[in-house]
Amino acid sequence: MSATPVIQVRGAQVQLGGAPILKEIDLELFTGEVVALVGPNGAGKSTLLAALSGDEPLESGQIMVAGKPLESWSVRQLSRVRAVQTQESRVSFAFTGEEVVRMGRAPWVGTEQEYRDDQVLAAALRCTESQALASRTVQTLSGGEKARIAFARVMAQETRIIMLDEPTAPMDIRYQEQLMTMVRQRARDGATAVVVLHDLSLAAAYADRIVLLQDGRVAAAGAPDEVLTAENLQRVYRYPLSVMRHPENGALVITPLRPHLQPISIREKELI
Repeated sequence: MSATPVIQVRGAQVQLGGAPILKEIDLELFTGEVVALVGPNGAGKSTLLAALSGDEPLESGQIMVAGKPLESWSVRQLSRVRAVQTQESRVSFAFTGEEVVRMGRAPWVGTEQEYRDDQVLAAALRCTESQALASRTVQTLSGGEKARIAFARVMAQETRIIMLDEPTAPMDIRYQEQLMTMVRQRARDGATAVVVLHDLSLAAAYADRIVLLQDGRVAAAGAPDEVLTAENLQRVYRYPLSVMRHPENGALVITPLRPHLQPISIREKELI
C-alpha cells in the first residue's frame, strides 16, 4: 500500500435540502486497498461516495484526488481516473448488456487505448460471467443481472480508482463473492477501491479498512478487527449483534442476536 494517499478528504460537509448529511469528514484512501463504507440507513455512506466521485458538491471542506483538488478535474479527465457504480443503474433506452458495458470505454475514445476496446469488453463480460446477458436488453434483466452488467462496465473502464455503491445488494451469494474477489484483486493490482456495503461479514472478509459511519460522521475507522466489534456495532446500529470467528477460516462473522427468537424453556411453556 502506497504511503501517499490517492484521495484525501478534509473537513468535508454536505447538505441536502438544507439538512446536514456529512459533517466534518476526514479520510485518506491509498493505492492497493479496499475500503468498505458501512453504517445504518441514513448514516451518509452513499452521500460520501457521491462526494468522493465528484457527483455531490461539498458545502465546505476539500477533496484531493492524486494531489489535485477534485473540482479542478474535468469530467473527461476524472472518467479516466475513477469509475463509479451507483445503487440504481437506470437505463432509459433499450440498450443491450454489451452496449452498456461498452459505455465504460467511452473515456478512452480517441486515445492510444481505444484499439483495446473489444478485448477489454470481452474480458469484462467473461470475468463477470455476463456473456449470456450481452445480447439481451437491460430492461429484461433481473436486478442481480443488471448489477453484474453495471460492474462489468466499471471493469471495462479500467481506472485506478473504483467506487461502488451497494454493488452486491441485488446479487445472490455466488456473485457477491465473485464481485468482491475481483474488487480485491484489482486493489492488489494497484487500484484503490471504495465500496458501500450493508453485509458486515462481507465487508470484514474483503476490506482492508472499514469506515463506520453514524449520523454523517466517522464513528470508527481502521482494520476490520478494530472497527467491527460488538461494542461499536451495537452502539451505531442500536441492535444486539454477535461478532465471532468462523470455525473453518477464522473470518469475522457478524450476525444479529435476535433475542426475541430465543427458544422458550420448558418452565415457560408450562406457564403459557
